[in-house]
Amino acid sequence: MENVRDIAKWFLSHQSMTHKKVQKLCYYAQAWYCALYDGSPLFEDEIQAWVHGPVIPALYPVYADYRWENIPKQNFDESNLSDKALDILEAVYNTYGGFTGDQLERLTHSEKPWQQARGNLKPWEASTVPISCSSMREYYARAYEQAQND
Repeated sequence: MENVRDIAKWFLSHQSMTHKKVQKLCYYAQAWYCALYDGSPLFEDEIQAWVHGPVIPALYPVYADYRWENIPKQNFDESNLSDKALDILEAVYNTYGGFTGDQLERLTHSEKPWQQARGNLKPWEASTVPISCSSMREYYARAYEQAQND
């Protein structure tokens, strides 16, 4: 299993970005990994359904001081990650890397895993409800199957 800090650093080795964007990219990496690798998680850290979308609380303090500013681009040694992880990260970055953090927030808000974890909470209500790997697997595996059949 990978370390979520390494996943974040991998994304940051490709471009400078906001904390919100790196959180969402890490979420999508976990989601697609769960979907494509039989529900196995990419990293063990919990993802929660926060107001602004999925957030990994363990990663939050690492970049919190940047607030809304871009985190600088970083160097990263890819040998720290497995080939399966790198395949997912490349696919996620190629798919979602062009979006802003705000666009990714809106996208995650439109998808079932975040919506289900939020339940009946008001949009502004805080939550620490986890988004399960099984809910990600179900939703994104179905999306993958539909895309293959189009």
